[in-house]
Amino acid sequence: MEDLRKQIDQSRLPKHIAIIMDGNGRWAKKVGKPRVYGHTQGVKTVRAITESAADIGIKHLTLYAFSKENWSRPKFEVNALMSLLVDTLRKEINTLKENNIRLTSIGDLDTLPKRTKNALLEGIENTKNNDLMNLNLAINYSGRWDIVEAIKNMFDDIHNGTLRKEDITESLFDKKLSTVGIPDPDLLIRTSGENRLSNYLLWQLAYSEMYFTKTHWPEFSSKDLMEAIIDYQVRERRFGKTSEQIIK
Repeated sequence: MEDLRKQIDQSRLPKHIAIIMDGNGRWAKKVGKPRVYGHTQGVKTVRAITESAADIGIKHLTLYAFSKENWSRPKFEVNALMSLLVDTLRKEINTLKENNIRLTSIGDLDTLPKRTKNALLEGIENTKNNDLMNLNLAINYSGRWDIVEAIKNMFDDIHNGTLRKEDITESLFDKKLSTVGIPDPDLLIRTSGENRLSNYLLWQLAYSEMYFTKTHWPEFSSKDLMEAIIDYQVRERRFGKTSEQIIK
């Protein structure tokens, strides 16, 4: 672990890492346990990876905790996930405060169950002054929903006379998204062997580096996180330019 840590270039850290935490259910099945057990173990990984990311020096960590599509899962599993989220938020607030980590969230929070929304807002309020790292939970979120909501907001501005069509730019659109104030992810990590975005941060991931691993989320460790960061740091990010332009 220490050897890996030494390989990380502190001057080239990704400012923002986004993670699709996939494979809880499949991991549980592999070890002969119910799917809910996988989600419970996945929470332990969230804690470990959050603390590791903060310790390494990552400033923003966004975790895909629950998508809008996840409502279509069996009702028992959805209810268990909502209860687990509430319990985890209330148990981990002190840990976040001790580690100077701020909690924020993106997604359609207004349609969450009342207990879930209240626990989330309580955690956000209690950590709002922390500034070591921002832990951003994507809950009841989808990339398409985010884009549609941004368009609705701009339409309202045009209707109210505070915005002209000619004034719409990519920069303005960024400010209408739920991630306003957070830089686009430099690195996306997806666990469990799936190689797709699953409707996650579709606008924001336009130029992100992507790292896919077959490791299921409950088994994903600080070592795996460091390996992903090291892999990211050897890549050349050109943003449409040539290698020669980057070198200059």
